[in-house]
Amino acid sequence: MHPLRPFTEHPASVGESYVEHFGTAVVFGTRMIFAGFACLVHGVLPFLFVRTGSQAIAELNDRMLLKRRAQAPAVEHRLSL
Repeated sequence: MHPLRPFTEHPASVGESYVEHFGTAVVFGTRMIFAGFACLVHGVLPFLFVRTGSQAIAELNDRMLLKRRAQAPAVEHRLSL
């Protein structure tokens, strides 16, 4: 097995290079950390961040689905080679 395969196999399966996947994961992870913090604050002070967590989840899900749909033909083509 090629030593870089663990770093490239999954990103390639979603139509990204390692660097593209890294960037997307950092953006998603950062957004989830901030939304999670807002949820923790909301638990103590329920009048704050009333929709922050659910909005973050909805936005990230929409972004992921749009990207997946846009890349689906390219990924399917690469996987069939």
